[in-house]
Amino acid sequence: MNKTDLITNISTKSGLTKKDVESVLNGFFGEVTDALSKGDKVQLIGFGTFETRKRAGRTGRNPQTGKTIEIPESVVPAFKAGNKLKEAVK
Repeated sequence: MNKTDLITNISTKSGLTKKDVESVLNGFFGEVTDALSKGDKVQLIGFGTFETRKRAGRTGRNPQTGKTIEIPESVVPAFKAGNKLKEAVK
């Protein structure tokens, strides 16, 4: 399912227009992005938690040349599924 499919499905089930659903969905994405960029968590009880995690630096290898390179540490977004979501997927 892509974003367009999601908007269509939510619009059909909620009775809202696709334009309204898209606006809400884009707002949600923006708020999650803003929170994560500040280092905050977004926790939706039962669904899951959006957070950032620190990835340690490591030594890697360039596959084209075989030369070793240093990969710096980075901060990456992560999602941890909640219990209700895990149960629904089983």
